[in-house]
Amino acid sequence: MSRIPAADGGMSPEGQLPIVNVSLSEIGGEARASFKIAWPLALGAVGHNLLGVVDTAMVGRLGATELAGVSIGTGIYFALSVAAMGLVSGLDPLVSQAVGAGEGTRARAAFRAGIHLALLVAAPTTLAICLAPYLLPLAGISPEITDVARGFLWARAPGALPFILMMAIRGLLQARSHTKPMMLGSIVANALNIFFNWLLIFGYEPLGVPALGVVGSGLASTIATVGQLALLALALRGLPSLPEGGDADVPVRKIATIGLPIGLTLLAEVGAFALVGILAGRIGPEAGSGHQVAIQLASLTFTVSMSIASATSVRVGLAVGRRDMHGMRLAGWVGFGTSAAYMSATSILFLTLAEPLARIMTNRPEVILVAVPLVHIAAAFQLFDGLQVVGAGALRGLGETKSVQRANVIGYYVLGLPIACALAFWLDLAERGLWWGLCVGLGFVAATVVVRWAIASKQDVARA
Repeated sequence: MSRIPAADGGMSPEGQLPIVNVSLSEIGGEARASFKIAWPLALGAVGHNLLGVVDTAMVGRLGATELAGVSIGTGIYFALSVAAMGLVSGLDPLVSQAVGAGEGTRARAAFRAGIHLALLVAAPTTLAICLAPYLLPLAGISPEITDVARGFLWARAPGALPFILMMAIRGLLQARSHTKPMMLGSIVANALNIFFNWLLIFGYEPLGVPALGVVGSGLASTIATVGQLALLALALRGLPSLPEGGDADVPVRKIATIGLPIGLTLLAEVGAFALVGILAGRIGPEAGSGHQVAIQLASLTFTVSMSIASATSVRVGLAVGRRDMHGMRLAGWVGFGTSAAYMSATSILFLTLAEPLARIMTNRPEVILVAVPLVHIAAAFQLFDGLQVVGAGALRGLGETKSVQRANVIGYYVLGLPIACALAFWLDLAERGLWWGLCVGLGFVAATVVVRWAIASKQDVARA
């Protein structure tokens, strides 16, 4: 295991690497380098999230029960699929550190192992998505909403394989700073999703296409994901060769070891939001529908911070690979600052334009009435959400993932969800209480990962 030396070749008396002064020009240079990676990722992530926004906007015209069912189904799908995605994301620090060290052989070996792992986890993930609706009656969800969620999930489940494979390909592309294909892929996916949503949800009699309702929405998203995967796979062929070097054999278990805490972290976070969606559906169709509208809006802004986090992870990993302590720390703190500025702006947007934004998603007055207060609460946790995801990305660039997992489990399941349930059902705050509980959980996770980065980035760092 190689380690990053101090800038002067020595260690501080405390055994930590010394803090190096940073100039404004260095901050600007790092911000530009990170932005070059992040902006296509951001557009691609926003585009991918728009698949859910389009689904919500179109299904929202069918009724509150349909929208509540899709809300629950979407939460379950992403909770399970992003857990698998996180497992595969264990290749991210391996690839970026190998690229930073100029070890093309190791980078290619890690990518192959990542693809192998993606194929291994896709089948059980798809099966879990298909079986999950049978647990909904145990949570008190009505048969009508359960039927809607089941139909949507069964149509959406085949999209898990291409989605997980895309994450492996993304890891290599972003490590090579070749991120524009993600943006182009999202454009293709959205075009397909809009067309097939219109065609399959509402039907088209001249072509003999029946109206499939929410099932059509799930099928449209699956078709769109397959199209996006095809474009990313083509992008791999255009990558220039890296110089030889490094290990030719990266075992799948190494990626799984790094990725398991990432997967559990994502499962904890997305699972918490999915559970809140189920609890909101238990309160009633309007509460479940309002939750879906608000969560789609919050997710749309969050995807940009996720892209900043991905760029930060790459920049940190590249610096670790070339043994640049100063560059590693700079990349992490610039990522935090960029995300904080962006999420502060979105918070103001949610506070001032909550109702017009909700009306984009649905024309149902009873749903808008529930959604607007939830969008206002989302404004309160925007900053926390941005900081925690960038912190996770920065630490992932170091190859450290377990501390983030622990923070998420404590933040959501020891603090957030119990407080959410107490506020919602004991103090009768209903869906608003659920969201304030999430806000508490996010605040804890954000504070924890920022402190952990501040400590870890000062210490001797080993390559993953």
